[in-house]
Amino acid sequence: MATAYFDCFSGIAGDMILGALIDLGLDSNYLKKELEKLGVSGYEFDVKKVEKNHIAATDFYITIKEEQHHRTLADINKIIDNSALENDVKELSKEIFYKLAKVEGKIHNVKIDEVHFHEVGAIDSIVDIVGVAIGLKKLNIKNSFCSDIPLGRGFVTCAHGIIPLPAPATIELLKDIPVYQSDANHEMVTPTGAAIITTIADGFGKMPLMKIKKIGYGAGKIESGQPGLLRVYVGKIVKK
Repeated sequence: MATAYFDCFSGIAGDMILGALIDLGLDSNYLKKELEKLGVSGYEFDVKKVEKNHIAATDFYITIKEEQHHRTLADINKIIDNSALENDVKELSKEIFYKLAKVEGKIHNVKIDEVHFHEVGAIDSIVDIVGVAIGLKKLNIKNSFCSDIPLGRGFVTCAHGIIPLPAPATIELLKDIPVYQSDANHEMVTPTGAAIITTIADGFGKMPLMKIKKIGYGAGKIESGQPGLLRVYVGKIVKK
């Protein structure tokens, strides 16, 4: 049983988490075969090694091949439930999506079953969320902890128009989580990243006393001067 510590010095997003898990040893061919169990088409993903400020990292990125329709939580749950994925992977994936639907419903003042996912429900986020659940299980990561989370500022354009950063869904998900204002004028934490880490993390703040066995780097997509990376340590907790 392994423990992971997420070092979010440049924020966190679903693709960054997956990139870090692949960097830690999750085989991309295994991931592809598992994701095919969802029966979802119209996309393909690729994995490549990149450098950020001369630090080697893994970049996970998705190419959408077909137009994707908006989906409700029920639609997404049906896709997951009808798949041949293992039950604990299904349950974690659905838990993360439920958390997203709950905050989206609050923000838009609609019931959870009336939420129509846009960016969050797009195929890339389904792949990110289910992929992370697959990766954590495959790498035998049972416990996770996370650093304090930096927030960007400014504005971003989404399906609802121009909205402030952090995005309303992101900051809603980060309630009761230790966060701090960074100098970054861009999105550092995505709703998908926030939903994943607040679901899987057992605690936030300083790294617990642990012996590190592996270190993985997942690459972000934004270039801002500082290395756009998520660093994940995996090891064992040391008991005093």
